Amino acid sequence: MEQVVLSGIKPTGQLQLGNYIGALRNFAKYQDDNQVFVFIADLHALTLPIDPQVLYNNTRDIVAFYLACGLDPNKATIFLQSDVPAHSELGTILGNYAYMGEMNRMTQFKEKASKLNDKSIGLGLYTYPVLMAADILLYNAKTVPVGEDQKQHVELCRNLAERFNHRYKQDVFTIPTPVINKTGARIMSLSDPTKKMSKSDPKGDILLKDDLKAVRKKIMSAVTDLECEVRYDKENKPGISNLLTIYSCLKDITIEEAEKEFIGCNYGTFKKAVADVVCATLEELQAKYNQVIESGIIDEVLQKGAEKASKIANETVKRVKKVIGLYTK
Repeated sequence: MEQVVLSGIKPTGQLQLGNYIGALRNFAKYQDDNQVFVFIADLHALTLPIDPQVLYNNTRDIVAFYLACGLDPNKATIFLQSDVPAHSELGTILGNYAYMGEMNRMTQFKEKASKLNDKSIGLGLYTYPVLMAADILLYNAKTVPVGEDQKQHVELCRNLAERFNHRYKQDVFTIPTPVINKTGARIMSLSDPTKKMSKSDPKGDILLKDDLKAVRKKIMSAVTDLECEVRYDKENKPGISNLLTIYSCLKDITIEEAEKEFIGCNYGTFKKAVADVVCATLEELQAKYNQVIESGIIDEVLQKGAEKASKIANETVKRVKKVIGLYTK
């Protein structure tokens, strides 16, 4: 049965291998049998200070990589969050149904706020999960692929949808379900495998646009342990476990199958194999990315996507406004 699948990426930094394994490469798998909405969460990117040119460049890069990873704009709806005003409008409405207590429990806000001066924390950072709920509910999304760090936000979205439906005794919103990949949902830093791969660790990150020689060097220098056995053990061997995860995901095999390949191998041989598969993947991906950039189709794809998304989103907002008593034609 066809379902609505929705996901998005925030353009706050250059895409890295964790984004590819955990999200990008999976989007295209949904588009043949489902209604797929994939957007760039550029409004969410404003919750922390960001250079305007960096935001613009990152946004176009994400679109290019969406297409390079196999998303077909004739099958999937690809658009900018800011191109569909209904996101902001529904976010404002939903804010009235979110409770302060549940907002104060949002882990990601507390983690990010702890690194900032209290006087420089913007309201958008605090209300981020409400706007994210609007992103999801606008399209009647049933399936929402997310990383582990976003699961709590989807749970809040479910609560808001159920609360709204109950208050008005109508099934206005579809209740979404978060989907987290069992393998590859959390790719860790090469320099510190106890931390998630991010966009701000030059030694531990593998950016999708990185030079392949630099990528190979990073992998060969990846932190491991004092043993010499390639086996999966996140607690005692986080570095090796992370490399096994990367290898198995890119080879489309199980962790167990990957372990069997390297029985008796030293770490140098193992790292070389990981570097080979990562570099081969990135070489192909970068070639497709360059083709997309040279084709000049990004603006056309975004315009088409915004038009299609707006039709559906506007109908949702119109339905919501009618239910709650706001005057609408």
